[in-house]
Amino acid sequence: MVRPPLTPDERRRGEELGLLLRHARGERSIVEVAAAAGMSAETLRKIETGRIATPAFFTIAALSNALGVSLDQLALHLTPDLSLPA
Repeated sequence: MVRPPLTPDERRRGEELGLLLRHARGERSIVEVAAAAGMSAETLRKIETGRIATPAFFTIAALSNALGVSLDQLALHLTPDLSLPA
């Protein structure tokens, strides 16, 4: 099955996600955070640079856990019009 090309909005959102994750990583190394999330450093590098613009949900869940960032906060930054129940 051939995956359809990403839309400009999907690419932009992937880049924004990468920036958020990179910021959350702070001074920690890519290797350290990737290991804590159970993935390769190269995969994390690709996500942070937007080369993997639509990572799997469980990949982002593992990263959010390793970084101490809630999925709710990531969602709010990436979809500002999203209203989460209180």
